[in-house]
Amino acid sequence: MTTTYTALLPVFAVALLSPLVVGALPRRWKVPQVVLLLAGGVLIGPQGLGWSDPAAVQTLSDLGIGFLFLLAGYELDPRLMRQRAGRLALGAWGTSLVFAVVLVALVLRPASPQALAAGAIALATTALGVLLPILRDSGQLGTRLGTTVFAAGAVGELAPIVVMALLLGSRRSSVAAALLFAFAALVVALAAVPTRITLPRVSALLLRVEHGTGQSTLRLTVVLLVGLLATSAALGFDAILGAFLGGMVLRRWAPGDVEQLEGKLDVVGWGVFIPVFFIGSGMGLDAASILRTPWLPPVFLVLLLVVRGGPALFWLRRDLGARERVQVALYSATTLPLLVALTELSVDEGLMPRDTAAALVGAGVLSIIVFPLVAQRLSAEPSAVEGLVAKR
Repeated sequence: MTTTYTALLPVFAVALLSPLVVGALPRRWKVPQVVLLLAGGVLIGPQGLGWSDPAAVQTLSDLGIGFLFLLAGYELDPRLMRQRAGRLALGAWGTSLVFAVVLVALVLRPASPQALAAGAIALATTALGVLLPILRDSGQLGTRLGTTVFAAGAVGELAPIVVMALLLGSRRSSVAAALLFAFAALVVALAAVPTRITLPRVSALLLRVEHGTGQSTLRLTVVLLVGLLATSAALGFDAILGAFLGGMVLRRWAPGDVEQLEGKLDVVGWGVFIPVFFIGSGMGLDAASILRTPWLPPVFLVLLLVVRGGPALFWLRRDLGARERVQVALYSATTLPLLVALTELSVDEGLMPRDTAAALVGAGVLSIIVFPLVAQRLSAEPSAVEGLVAKR
């Protein structure tokens, strides 16, 4: 018992200190707290001070990534994918995947088609879960720019998850496709339950105890999340898929005071579980490999910008101005949570060397430091940027 709590204490201390440090930084030096959570994980982990290790927080970390993608899925309105922003995001992501396949084949020369798929998917991801709080805090979430970034992030997170399920699992692609179709059918059926089946007494009882010590709607959300995580894992898919789709189902299920439920999910997710996921990822990061090849993460960072940012500049040329296209390109190339999960899976399956996986995660860390910061600066100084673009 003492050993368990001793290992947990530094983890929650890092979770507490990270937002405080971010709040104390000068405005020009502010970084997403995710960066400090990862850095704190490296510091207290086996390669740092040795105060904790990933195994000590495994269950909490798994719930953390579940909540992260649940919240991302909850924010996604499926109607967005039928709108122009969604269609353009799909086109840009398809182009990104083609670019990624070509670049990985030329640069990394993978030994197998699955290894090629793992590397390509890694370069074609976007961190919607990281971008959401940035867009929300800056007041851009409901704007034209925010909607475009949201669509790019949603496709850049969900599409790689689906491709991972089809290509990187232990089953043949045909079997994986059949199981994925069955899982999608289950999710659609769950989403349709509130409109097909009405249980007035159950609904009234849920709403009667949704606050206070009952917290019925929050507990219903946790049951939905864990149930879909378990189903996704049982079918051989990454749990991220179940969490993301669970958020989309919750959007249809959410009864009672929806705004308060959203606040509760933020409190539970970002207050407890999500920071543990990032800290645990930091503890598991192979920092020694990054130090052995310090040039590799910047190379992958450039590849991320080319693969995810380049297509956005092309596909959005008729919809956004030069400054906003550059911002979307930078936000689209921002990645980390899915990259961490994908590289861990690839290393476990023998599809990616550990040093390459560490360098990719290092590039992801750099991306969430550099790209959103530059994009925010473009918002703050539009006239100067537009003048520079016009001169070029």
